[in-house]
Amino acid sequence: MIRLILAVTYLILFLVLGIPSMLILWIIGRFNPGARDRAAKALVGWGFSCVKFIAGTRLIVKGMENIPADSAVLYVGNHRSYFDIVLTCPVFPGVTGYVAKREMAKWPLLNIWMKYIHCLFLDRKDIKQGLKTILKGVEEVKNGISLCIFPEGTRNKVNDTFLPFHEGSFKIAEKGGVPVIPMVIVNSADVFEDHLPRIRRATVVIDFQPPVYIDRLDKETRKNLGSHVSGLISERYFELKKEFFNF
Repeated sequence: MIRLILAVTYLILFLVLGIPSMLILWIIGRFNPGARDRAAKALVGWGFSCVKFIAGTRLIVKGMENIPADSAVLYVGNHRSYFDIVLTCPVFPGVTGYVAKREMAKWPLLNIWMKYIHCLFLDRKDIKQGLKTILKGVEEVKNGISLCIFPEGTRNKVNDTFLPFHEGSFKIAEKGGVPVIPMVIVNSADVFEDHLPRIRRATVVIDFQPPVYIDRLDKETRKNLGSHVSGLISERYFELKKEFFNF
C-alpha cells in the first residue's frame, strides 16, 4: 500500500504545484504554440517517469527504430492497465496526445495538462460528437501531432486476451494519411490491476512494430484493419511473453 499512497500523493502534488507551470505554458503558447507543446510534453513525461520510479517498474522498450522520424503516426496498442499511459507517454519521441474517454475531460487540472499535449476526449455513445473528435484527430496528425489510441475501447480485464479492435479507431490514420504503429504492451497489469489496491514491482515490455501504411494494403485487409492490427499485436505479444516471462 505504501507505493500506492506515495504515487497518489505525488500525482496530487504534481497537479497542485504545477499550476504556476500551467500559467507559464499558457503565456508561452500565446507566442509560440510549438514551444508550449514540447515543454508540456517534457513536464508530463517527467511526471510520469517519477510515478514509474515510485512504482518500482522496470521498463524494457523495443522497436524505437520503427517509429518514422519524418511523420506523425497513430500508435495503436492493447490496453490492460492505467499504467499503459504512465509508461508510454515518456517513451514517445515527440508530442503525442491520447484519445481518451470523455469523462476524463471533467478531471480538474489533469484535463488542462491533457489538452496541452493534444489529448482528445471521445464520447463513444454520441456518434455525432465522436465524429467531430475523429475529424479533430485527423487535423492533429496532418499538423504533425502524433496520437495514441487503444482500439479495444476500454481496459481489458483478462490477462493474455484481446478485445475486438474497433474499426473506427483507425479512421484518424486513414483520413490523415499517416502510418499506424502497432504498439505491444506486455505485463502492465502486474504493476497494479492484478493485485488491487497494491502497486508492486514489475517488469513491463513495450514493443513498437514496423509501421502499417494503410494505403499500401489490399482492399480486404483495409476492410478488416482492426482484426489485422490486432493479429499483429497478439502474435508479437506472445513472442515477448515467452522471451521475457518464460510463458
